[in-house]
Amino acid sequence: MNRRRTWMVMAAFVALLVVLGAGFDLFVIGDGSTYVPVGSTFAALLGGGQAWWSLQRGDRAVLQSASAVDVETRLASAESEDDRLRYRQFDNIVDEMAIASGLPRPKAYVIPDGDPNAFATGKDPAHASIAVTDGLLRSLNRDELQGVVAHEMGHIRNLDIRLMTVVAALVGAVLLLADWSGRALRFGGGSSRGRSSRDKDGSGGLGVLFFVVWIVAMAVAPVVGRLLATAVSRRREYLADATGAELTRNPLGLAAALEKIEAASAPTPSVKHGSAHLCIADPLGRPIGSREGRWADLWATHPPMAKRIAALKAMAYQAAGPQP
Repeated sequence: MNRRRTWMVMAAFVALLVVLGAGFDLFVIGDGSTYVPVGSTFAALLGGGQAWWSLQRGDRAVLQSASAVDVETRLASAESEDDRLRYRQFDNIVDEMAIASGLPRPKAYVIPDGDPNAFATGKDPAHASIAVTDGLLRSLNRDELQGVVAHEMGHIRNLDIRLMTVVAALVGAVLLLADWSGRALRFGGGSSRGRSSRDKDGSGGLGVLFFVVWIVAMAVAPVVGRLLATAVSRRREYLADATGAELTRNPLGLAAALEKIEAASAPTPSVKHGSAHLCIADPLGRPIGSREGRWADLWATHPPMAKRIAALKAMAYQAAGPQP
């Protein structure tokens, strides 16, 4: 169900880009009836180009923006034996979960931040990385840390790391195309004369309808783009939780980890706004992430922790009620 909904959201992204590009061709470049596929082609190239660059270089940019350091370096520079033990345990757990998932071992990074959080990034399982904060290593026991790493391995196995990179690129393409179309319409004059002449002939009704749809699409594109991105993020979090429980055979470990992460209400300042959807919990500390209802479902990048924890406990038969 999560995969089907994800494809539906991606199809909505493509449809929004097509409407913006086609409207630009008809009403800015053309005369309202002549279709010159400049905007449509540019929309496809823009979205594809941004997706390609993000897939090739996006993971490096995310890790650098979070000041992530590879675990070997942190292990060599650890100031105490406790820190060395924590880094070595994290490194060992990454090995274990790579074996359990049947995937190549991802690179392991540690972020110098006291708030517990984690994310995975990369273009595919062969070029993936898992990053956790110092706060996460200090606050979780071994079973809980294993659950978090398994959750991130779930994102890698389910190709969420690639999907979210492409989604971020599509959001950027939608925002840019909507902005440029709006500027061109305001300062370029559009094709009002072409539309007027067709209206007099009685044949412009469909064109006027599409013009209205295009104007509305430009106005709502920034909001719709972000809503579609958050919808993809929420769906994939549930799926990664289930995959993490499958890899560890211990859903309660991840549930306990999420409870501790949720209890640490402070934001994760090392993780920037553009990477918030990658994390296991909202790094911005926004209260809407803990609420339920339609408004929260629309705007939150992550599903409510209470629902995620309840689903994991149900896997361990702790939320199913009395048995006969």
